[in-house]
Amino acid sequence: MGSFLFEICNGLLGLLVWVIIGDAILSWLVAFDVVNLRNRVVGNIARALDAISRPVLAPFRRFIPPLGGVDITPVIALLVIQAAQHSLLPLIFRPLL
Repeated sequence: MGSFLFEICNGLLGLLVWVIIGDAILSWLVAFDVVNLRNRVVGNIARALDAISRPVLAPFRRFIPPLGGVDITPVIALLVIQAAQHSLLPLIFRPLL
């Protein structure tokens, strides 16, 4: 049972990493006018990615201001998530495994 919970948590953190990466890439594509948010599909994808990643990025954005107009909070959030995924998660689930 502990292994199952570990794999679920690990998978959710991995999915969150890909959502943050996708949100960052989509924001760059919008900023460089490659895609347009007025397109219904792109707009829906952008809203979904933003709804998932905003709660994760909001605490980082409170403490880390944009540097020269570049938001580095996704990079910091990815580093924290990866550290939690590879160091903290096995430590938490070690008694259950």
